[in-house]
Amino acid sequence: MTTLSERPNTALVVIDVQNDVVAGAHQRDTVVANISTLVDKARDEGVPVVWVQHSSAENLPQGSDGWKYVPELVRQDSEALVHKTYADSFEETSLEDVLATAGIGHLVVTGAQTDECIRSTIHGAVVRGYDVTLVGDAHTTEDQSEWGAPTPDKVIAHTNLYWQYHKAPGRTAAVAETKDVTFG
Repeated sequence: MTTLSERPNTALVVIDVQNDVVAGAHQRDTVVANISTLVDKARDEGVPVVWVQHSSAENLPQGSDGWKYVPELVRQDSEALVHKTYADSFEETSLEDVLATAGIGHLVVTGAQTDECIRSTIHGAVVRGYDVTLVGDAHTTEDQSEWGAPTPDKVIAHTNLYWQYHKAPGRTAAVAETKDVTFG
């Protein structure tokens, strides 16, 4: 149960599923299809969808083709869009205001990259008092094993493993597969 008072609602958060971010991502098409399924389900159930979009002057300039969301995922004008420049989607963004306005205390998190923006955001959310469900088959990352990181499948599996056991006073952390996600 969230420690944020009077925030009974849930939101689906879609992080950085942008052309250049997921171009070489592990199981890109499957993950994007799972996120699309979740977006449709959230919309059908009247659950807010919050889109997070990263930019950086060096690698991902705002407005570039690489910065745009993948064509399979289309944000509706009524859905919140949060621009960020740090891994944690809360850092120097409007995310907290968007969530507070909608009375959201539980986040269902999807997107990229598992080992950077996903991990930073789920930890940042729990620290700020949110309950967080990570959708285990709806986040991905690219292969950085060339630089000593584990392969993407192991990064994803490890993140899912430790997040299902994460604990914090008054907050919950969970992992669910796309087919098992409930927003209620």
